[in-house]
Amino acid sequence: MRLALQEAQRAGSRGETPVGALIAKGGEVVATAGNRREQSNDPTAHAEILAIRQAAAALGSWRLGGCSIYVTIEPCPMCAGAIYQARLDHLVYGAADEKAGAAGTLLDLVRNPKLNHRLEVTAGVLAEEAAALLRDFFGVRR
Repeated sequence: MRLALQEAQRAGSRGETPVGALIAKGGEVVATAGNRREQSNDPTAHAEILAIRQAAAALGSWRLGGCSIYVTIEPCPMCAGAIYQARLDHLVYGAADEKAGAAGTLLDLVRNPKLNHRLEVTAGVLAEEAAALLRDFFGVRR
């Protein structure tokens, strides 16, 4: 999660919402990313989506079974859907997202019993540090 926080800090320094993600398999980091929506003018350029794309390319498969994704904030519905579609085994996130969280707070897409794949979720890892990055970033802009 510390590496995801570093990615979030880098994203914030670029003027992006400070969200970072990484994907690991067997203890090895295979992808890292921070938000790039502003820089790329792409509404799908969330850290999770970018990390999933990198991991799929690095591993040569869109199926990311055996992998865990670490994200500084609870994924939104789009990212939760991508995490589900990529067949990741484990989601670890920092701060809960009361407005858009789709891994247990607002919705729970990743553990919906009607879907054919569910994953393990660990919430609240370094949550205060992740939340502080977001508070500081938006505090300056408001």
